[in-house]
Amino acid sequence: MTEIANSAARIATAGRRGTDVRSDCWVQITLAESGGIDLQLKTKVEVMYGEATRKLVREALAELGVKNARVEIEDAGALPWVMLARLEAAVRRLDGRGVTDVMAVPECLPEFVAGAQYPTERERFRRSRLYLPGNEPKFMLNAGLHQPDGVILDLEDSVAPAVKDEARLIVRNALRSIDFRGSERMVRINQGERGLVDLDFLVPHNLHVVLIPKVESPEQVRAVDARIDRILGSKRHGDAAGRRPFLMPIVESALGAIKAYEIAIASPHVIALTIGLEDYTADIGTQRTSEGRESFWARSQVVNAARAAGVQPIDTVFSDVSDMEGLRASVLEAKGLGFEGKGCIHPRQIRPIHEAFAPAPAELEKAQKIVAAFMEAEEKGLGVVSLGSKMIDPPVVKRALRIVRLAEALG
Repeated sequence: MTEIANSAARIATAGRRGTDVRSDCWVQITLAESGGIDLQLKTKVEVMYGEATRKLVREALAELGVKNARVEIEDAGALPWVMLARLEAAVRRLDGRGVTDVMAVPECLPEFVAGAQYPTERERFRRSRLYLPGNEPKFMLNAGLHQPDGVILDLEDSVAPAVKDEARLIVRNALRSIDFRGSERMVRINQGERGLVDLDFLVPHNLHVVLIPKVESPEQVRAVDARIDRILGSKRHGDAAGRRPFLMPIVESALGAIKAYEIAIASPHVIALTIGLEDYTADIGTQRTSEGRESFWARSQVVNAARAAGVQPIDTVFSDVSDMEGLRASVLEAKGLGFEGKGCIHPRQIRPIHEAFAPAPAELEKAQKIVAAFMEAEEKGLGVVSLGSKMIDPPVVKRALRIVRLAEALG
């Protein structure tokens, strides 16, 4: 149960409880007129962490401005940053103000851990990006161990509308608290105004890439861009300057596919363009198939739009987590179309994706020859690169360099 419990908004709950819950907690706050904080804690880790948890909760409530209340917590091994997010969500629900306003209630932020502060860069491998539901902290804790090129903390389709306000706090605290071991830190925001509010909570916390769902016009991208500018330009978040997130629009409709190039060039901060086929096939009135004939045009449109705009084309997810051969075939097809990466919905998909995107021996050998010719031309001060009797254009050299770097990254 996660909604405000009565019309007077004196009771609010947040979080999850039950026999299947782990690394999470459930919180209920009942406001009182006096009497201070009556804390009732039931925790699976009472012996080791009971007193420390009580101290954490009392300090957090003081920071959130709650002075008199009965606070009930059922703890299934939640880490401090998770408990702080659930407490803040419950407090924000007490009077209804804080659901959409980052300033209506003071933020209760965990300390920024050193391992969560690494940067990203425009030109990097984005072969795999692992989707993680934004309201499920248990999936986030060890995501970096699987070594995806990126992790996507999802606030959109994987989060029920009733808990989207909680999820953005979980994701915010995860960005501050988890070392994803070099994986690019991505968030898929919600659509429209709700997505812009997501940005208010998330942008200042070393967010690398914002995925913008269901984009059908360049104006949607520019709205996100403008909101980020406003957030980073505020005095409140002046310390976040220089850590501006990149943008990755998602094409998920016929109109989006038609306008793919306009979308890709809508902002200089766009670094990739991707496609979502579940919504796209529904939009054109068909079903997604393993052969993919129904989406060939749209995928080709995204590849060409991305290449023309000078950004990376990234393919959709492969939805059958048990079919490794089908996944490999899908990646090889995507690579053949010109895509540089693919989405993942399970960690077991990461390695096959990386292996399938690896250059073939003949492809690598040719790339090494081109790179060698390029380096020789540079040493001699020549303005033209040639391999045998053939002239090598700059885009070919650039691709060859990328293939060699990819091979090095794969060992």
